[in-house]
Amino acid sequence: MPSPDRLVILDRDGVINHDSNAYVKSLAEWIPYPSAIQAIARLSRAGWSVAVATNQSGIARGYYDEATLAEMHAELNWLVAQAGGEIAHIAWCPHGPDDGCNCRKPLPGLLEQIRVVLGMESLAGSWMVGDSLRDLQAGESVGCRGVLVRTGKGEQTLAKHPALADSGSATHIFDDLSGFVDWLLAQRQP
Repeated sequence: MPSPDRLVILDRDGVINHDSNAYVKSLAEWIPYPSAIQAIARLSRAGWSVAVATNQSGIARGYYDEATLAEMHAELNWLVAQAGGEIAHIAWCPHGPDDGCNCRKPLPGLLEQIRVVLGMESLAGSWMVGDSLRDLQAGESVGCRGVLVRTGKGEQTLAKHPALADSGSATHIFDDLSGFVDWLLAQRQP
């Protein structure tokens, strides 16, 4: 069981892989950022647990099915393993915005699933890394520290919510996942 201060939860599209306004609908369209795969592996090798929490409403919209999503996640796990890392759990929400589920971010259901699967009492003090306000809101609701990356929709999020970049904001902002991991691992040096 990881301790909360050694857990990093990642959004998927826009953080680990390129996002698309037309949805990432196939393994061929799932294009990871090489630096993100390496960043996840670096975290694992440094003793951190990494989980993924991802909204996948394209399933509810009929753009792809759960088997296709499983192919994408198998490729993600394989690439991270090839780089020497591991993803502890991938939680995903297949629902659309009007389905009334409790797992679609900004609701905390996906993060609660991660907490239960990893056998943790709390996620307070963990990190939630995303490219949208709803990622940060989901993390905040369970006590995670928020990180916004500029990849994916991150720049748009900053443009819509400039207060995130204020000096008094609790949100940490980085160019990409690799930049956050560089910073985080430097903080943990003796």
